[in-house]
Amino acid sequence: MASRSLTVPSAHSLTPEQNGFRYGLLTAAVLCIYTLAAALLGFFSRIEAGSLDVLILVIGSVMAIRHLRQLRGDHMPYLGGYGTGIISAMVASVILGLFFIILSVIMPRSLDLTQVENLFGFDLSVVVAFLAIVLLGTMTGVITSLIAMQYYKADPIDPLKAMER
Repeated sequence: MASRSLTVPSAHSLTPEQNGFRYGLLTAAVLCIYTLAAALLGFFSRIEAGSLDVLILVIGSVMAIRHLRQLRGDHMPYLGGYGTGIISAMVASVILGLFFIILSVIMPRSLDLTQVENLFGFDLSVVVAFLAIVLLGTMTGVITSLIAMQYYKADPIDPLKAMER
């Protein structure tokens, strides 16, 4: 019987999808803890409290891209980094949306959506709130990844500098 050894994936075996999923789970954990704290402390109903959600998503996406860049170095493809940021934000948003549904069943009074109702002029159901969370989080990841990849992309090789060496 052959024994299997646990191996840590090397820098080139970690795919952008795996990296994005890992960082999406970490970001989702932070988002869920923050949402639970906001609901328990009573400031969830303030619209301004949601801006920290966006900041957490931005940080999670940038950290995912940064981690992939550190592993791959100059061999990181642009679309790989862009995709890992989007995937991390999408995974985190879907998990946060599902957590929001569970939280609204467990603690319906603490998740007061009257501010959102007043803002949009109609009652916001939990399903629409879930879809809004996923859409906002995914679009935040798309825009953040696009901006972050301008910083983390590999520098193009300058043929004139290569000849000087």
